Amino acid sequence: MSEPMLKVEQLEAWYGESHVLHGVGLEIAEGEVVTLLGRNCAGKTSTLRAIMGLVGRRAGSIRFDGKETIGLRSDLIARAGIGYCPEERGIFASLDVTENLMLPPMIRPGGMTVAEIHTLFPNLKERARSPGTKLSGGEQQMLAIGRILRTGAKLLLLDEPSEGLAPVIVQQIGRTIRELKSRGFTVLLVEQNFRFAQTVADRHYVMEHGRVVDIVPNAELNASLGRLNEYLGV
Repeated sequence: MSEPMLKVEQLEAWYGESHVLHGVGLEIAEGEVVTLLGRNCAGKTSTLRAIMGLVGRRAGSIRFDGKETIGLRSDLIARAGIGYCPEERGIFASLDVTENLMLPPMIRPGGMTVAEIHTLFPNLKERARSPGTKLSGGEQQMLAIGRILRTGAKLLLLDEPSEGLAPVIVQQIGRTIRELKSRGFTVLLVEQNFRFAQTVADRHYVMEHGRVVDIVPNAELNASLGRLNEYLGV
């Protein structure tokens, strides 16, 4: 079998003196959509940030595309082909939609064109000259995702893309993730809403207290609702 696109083993992470990840392990094959499920402060976002090198200190192993990245700076990790879309989205209020979209550099061939992104997110074409401050939460999320699609990143890290959005927009984000999967993108998705996660993912890692405590194939999600409810406090 070929090596996973991303393989994380015994990942530890710290913010200053605070030890936030305790031996996290996960793997994602090329073209998969995998979620990290868990309550607030379970370590989901810290896992994404540790993969990107955005924590104070980390240890263990993170292999991306067959290469070890645990010792790399965050900018070199991004240039290797990992795109990170944080929960806060990072839209620049002083720039319009097109300027925000064009801001990150292309890191490798294969990124989507602006026309392709507009097809995926028609709102962004309609709002091309609108400043970032004038966008709805859903439009900001579309812009944040579209921005990393342009770069040529092969692995997308999406942190709570459905958080705080109207149900109709959540459905659109779900359709987008499924479309990205059909195009061969690989996605690691942080979610609290396992009902949404169920519509897009192949497999779910459940986190508690900075550790992976369970792995649930999507086909077994409904049969696992009892223990998921306990983990997630639903």
